[in-house]
Amino acid sequence: MSNDNPVIYREVQKFNQFWVRLLIILPAAMAWYGAIEQLVYGRPYGNNPVSDQGMIAIWIIFGFLFPLFMMSIRLIVEVKGDGIYVKFFPFHLSYRHFLFENISAYGAISYRPILDYGGWGIRCGSKGKAYNISGNRGVMLQFRNGRHLMLGSQEAEIFKMAIDQAQNKKVK
Repeated sequence: MSNDNPVIYREVQKFNQFWVRLLIILPAAMAWYGAIEQLVYGRPYGNNPVSDQGMIAIWIIFGFLFPLFMMSIRLIVEVKGDGIYVKFFPFHLSYRHFLFENISAYGAISYRPILDYGGWGIRCGSKGKAYNISGNRGVMLQFRNGRHLMLGSQEAEIFKMAIDQAQNKKVK
């Protein structure tokens, strides 16, 4: 099977920051501890304990589902011959496709995640929409309709060069 539109560049990013891991581990550890205390040892957990069924629900949600959800989040960016493909899984189940013919300008940039976009994730800010996981580097796309999209990248210059290569021209 031939691939008429091969991937020129691919970057996969996950939430690997220490503080994000703490936000995942702390509620999970509390859910596990509470579940063991109440369900295994029979000691009600807390000053106003929930029922055993409530504790099971808390344990499933915060001990399993929340950590699995947070660990599944990833930003996938691909540059192909016809455009840029972006998937912010699990929020996007399929790729968002941005055709080169709709992009009027682009460039590798440094940005201020909190000030410019209000943090990390899928964000809207004063400078347009952003998909970012960590760091303060990315590629800014400007579309012919005037809108902007910033794609966070740990390899912004390489990402930009891949776009140059895909378009087979150099853009300032």
